[in-house]
Amino acid sequence: MATASAPAPAPATTEVPSGMENFVVGIIGMGDMGKMYARRLSDAGWSVEAAVIDRVVAEYGPSTKLNAIVGGQTSCKDPEIKAFEDHLPADVDIVSCHSLHGPGVDSRDQPLVLIKHRASDASFARVEAVLRCLRSKHVYLTAHEHDRITADTQAVTHAAFLSMGKAWHATAQFPWEGARYVGGIENVKINLTMRIYNQKWHVYAGLAILNPEARQQIAQYARSVTELYKLMLGGHGAELRARVFRAREKVFGLGPDSDSDSGPDADANNHHPKWGAAPLLDDRVLDKFSLKSGNTNTNTGTPTTDTPAPAALPNNHLSLLAMVDCWSALGIVPYEHMICSTPLFRLWLGVTEHLFRSRSRLEAALRVGLEDHTFRSEDLEFTFAARGWAECVGLGHFDTWRERFVVTQRFFEPRFADAIEVGSAMVKAVLESTKD
Repeated sequence: MATASAPAPAPATTEVPSGMENFVVGIIGMGDMGKMYARRLSDAGWSVEAAVIDRVVAEYGPSTKLNAIVGGQTSCKDPEIKAFEDHLPADVDIVSCHSLHGPGVDSRDQPLVLIKHRASDASFARVEAVLRCLRSKHVYLTAHEHDRITADTQAVTHAAFLSMGKAWHATAQFPWEGARYVGGIENVKINLTMRIYNQKWHVYAGLAILNPEARQQIAQYARSVTELYKLMLGGHGAELRARVFRAREKVFGLGPDSDSDSGPDADANNHHPKWGAAPLLDDRVLDKFSLKSGNTNTNTGTPTTDTPAPAALPNNHLSLLAMVDCWSALGIVPYEHMICSTPLFRLWLGVTEHLFRSRSRLEAALRVGLEDHTFRSEDLEFTFAARGWAECVGLGHFDTWRERFVVTQRFFEPRFADAIEVGSAMVKAVLESTKD
């Protein structure tokens, strides 16, 4: 597993370095992230030229001006770098980047990956100078390291939320209106699913289909969902429990009889947990951000009513159990990638950790999966959805992905305005509460 170099907080100054007074930045592609870059670079005093052009590298690469510096801000570097190598003149330097957050998240202190693929030190320094206006933490990787870490932290995470959205769509429900999805963990599932389906379809399709590392991971997540669900359906309690706790030990470092709420010290059998003394997320913070009508003041993150929330119905948390099972099967330790983690990934890891930190919570989820049949139909739809996304990615079908995504997007669209407002407030509150 490649390791990233330590992030360096970029200086807050946006002064133009000596010798770069006439340096021109051109941006081709105006998706949401392209607009964010154009806006921020323009605000910092750089000249920006923007256009929306398909297959732009093949079309315009050969005519790139002498000694230019070219880079991309895509979430998958393998096809991007191949295109640059195939179509750019040999005198052109290649320095790529990737902001590990969405356009609606403040870029300050968020990870910004910089890839010095084919460039002089002077060219790389110029790129860093341009991007300091984002005030992000710079992380230095190769293109391959970037794609592996991005697959580890984003591809499977997105697949889980995409599958939850599909399942809710299939059962024609807005989950926050029922009694099953109540509380901090459920608020994260709902709010982040809505954030993903509010984006353009191609954002997640490219990351999943074009990244060669992502395909096997999404396929494994579908296998984990399917196999765990079959164990629940068949009432194979001993096998289910052994598998989940084996994954817990491999991913989080705790034995089957450990309960880590006491802190990061080794348990009686000398198992060393990989998480810290304090949880990644405070469940009390997450409890505030429900989409139930009138529940949350998004300016303060506080409830707007004194009416107590209804008691949550039991949940087997199949999506979370499958995530840890998937990480275990692939040998992924999510804490190794915190240096390059997105806000969405930190939230997802946080709620997963919340479930697995407590043996009693985990045992309760397994018991529900085996004994409570109330929501078996919803879990079946979730299993279908996970397998559907995996098949789509495996075949490399962008058109099928778009159709699957857009039809569910339309189902949730009438509720996006409230969902994004609450979700953005939740992300902001969590980022503030987890600052070093």
